[in-house]
Formats: sequence, structure tokens, C-alpha cells
Amino acid sequence: MEPSKIQPEGGLNVTLTIRLLMHGKEVGSIIGKKGETVKKMREESGARINISEGNCPERIVTITGPTDTIFKAFAMIAYKFEEDIINSMSNSPATSKPPVTLRLVVPASQCGSLIGKGGSKIKEMRESTGAQVQVAGDMLPNSTERAVTISGTPEAIIQCVKQICVVMLESPPKGATIPYRPKPASTPVIFSGGQAYTIQGQYAIPHPDGSPPHPPSCPSLPCVMAS
Repeated sequence: MEPSKIQPEGGLNVTLTIRLLMHGKEVGSIIGKKGETVKKMREESGARINISEGNCPERIVTITGPTDTIFKAFAMIAYKFEEDIINSMSNSPATSKPPVTLRLVVPASQCGSLIGKGGSKIKEMRESTGAQVQVAGDMLPNSTERAVTISGTPEAIIQCVKQICVVMLESPPKGATIPYRPKPASTPVIFSGGQAYTIQGQYAIPHPDGSPPHPPSCPSLPCVMAS
């Protein structure tokens, strides 16, 4: 979360970048059919909403803009997720509605301010908004960022995000931040007749040098032996 413009009167009308971590299904819900949902969110909120590319189980959703546009975008995302929960419950015997959950990605150097002395700040956020807030103890792989999970009603989440933004602006990140980048999904490899094949969709593509690929981002790949 990087403040790039702070008004002298100390108002919260500043430009921010907030990053969210989402699973593929959540991203699909945000994008919508032919990208219609994310297009509507961009137009109605006024925020820039970018979704990381790649065949990854997790994706990063980056929301940038003045704080009022960010809060509108968050509200639209939270209400969309609530709508998804209600729709999924129509085919489920469950009677209690699970909370909406969003995961923010925050530089680890700012997490101390978010938690507060003896956990005072995070306790205050929970009590004043009604949302559950959890800061991960460990950093996300190969980064200096942590996941901050917020659960509750859309209204509680929006109020909580506003409070988090205030803390982030008051305590900018210290030092360089190494951003979290989700790893690509592993590519299965089949060996047959001394030739290695990678699976792409429904097809087996011969690997050029006959050995399984080991890109730096995927140190271990599942292998299937074929007779």
C-alpha cells in the first residue's frame, strides 16, 4: 500500500495501491462473463483494477486510485462475494451464512502498526467494525509481504479496510518491499518411449530436449511414467 499524494490538511483523499490475493474461482467471479463484471466495477468505482496474468492457482488483484474509489471497489467486490455465497447456499443444506472473506497483501514492515502494541490496534479494529482481522505470522513465499485476512459482512469489511488504509498511510513501509508473486500451476510431465511430454490442455506436447522442464518458478514438477 503506497501513498503517493497526501493532502496538507490531513484528509484521507489520497491515492493508494492495495493488493488482494484471490483464488481462481474468486477471480473468475470478479472478471465475470466476457469481463463484464470487472469492467462495470472499474467504471462505477473509478478505481484501476488489474488482475495478474498466468496459470496460477492464486492471482493478485491490484486496486489503485483515490481512497474513495478504492472503498467503492472494495464494496463492489465484497457484495459480489456475498452474492456468490447466497447463490451457493441455494443448493446447500447449510443454514448459517458464512462470512465474506478478503485477503490483503501488506508489506511485513507495516504489519506491526496494524497489530499495535500488545495487539491493541487490531483489537480496536475488530471491536469497532465487527470484522474478524488476522495478520499472518509468516511472510508469503519469496517476498517481504504478509497476508491480512478480513472476514465479516460486506459493511464490516468496508469499514475495516478504511481503518487499515489510515494505519498504512500513517506508517509507510520501511525499506524495500519484495512483492509476493504467486507460483504458476505445476505442469504434469509424461515420459513415453524415452521422450518427455508436457501436458497442455488435452494435448501432450513433446519437450524439445527430451527432459522435463524445470523453470525456476516451479522447482518440483509432478511426473507421470507411461509405458
